[in-house]
Amino acid sequence: METRTGVSKSYRAKSVEEQQDAYDSWATQYEADLCAMGYRILGMIAATFIRHVPPETSPILDAGCGGGIQSEPLKMLGYEEIVGIDLSDGMLEVARSKNIYSELHQATLGETLDFPDNYFGAIISAGTITPKHAPPHSFDELIRVAKTGAPIVFSMRDDALQEPEYPAIISKLEIEEKWEFAFKSSSFHSMPYGEPEITHRIHVYKVR
Repeated sequence: METRTGVSKSYRAKSVEEQQDAYDSWATQYEADLCAMGYRILGMIAATFIRHVPPETSPILDAGCGGGIQSEPLKMLGYEEIVGIDLSDGMLEVARSKNIYSELHQATLGETLDFPDNYFGAIISAGTITPKHAPPHSFDELIRVAKTGAPIVFSMRDDALQEPEYPAIISKLEIEEKWEFAFKSSSFHSMPYGEPEITHRIHVYKVR
């Protein structure tokens, strides 16, 4: 199936450099391909975000922003000062063309982020902290750069191919009192017309 090509290439990447190349080459077709697969994370994460994050909250970090498709509805609904970071320069070029971000930066989740402690009022991360992409320990830096009480709204796979380290880090950070539970959605098929075996949930945790 043609729309699965970019997804498959990104999951076959064996290094950060290969991952970056995969998304650079996929950037202009990425959103069309995901929408063709019935990509449902976007609607679910936007609905969850507006439920838990007041519109006056700023700045907001879009961690793994891609071309910006998940922040477009937030901007339309009045959220301002959204900062986007992504591994792929190609994806950042797509995001830049939309004029919805106050700042865009190339950055690698799982590494140190070039932001001060206690900086962001909320964080959104859609389809990014997942196997073969950003590692589980990416949450450590997101917590560091978030203000106390800031919601971190993120998607996470919960199908049979999810790697156990990802749900484990959620529990570990809660036990360590780094964040506290606020919300978890029901499981849903996130790409039913392209990758029907993959399911996700949307989570919200507030930084302590």
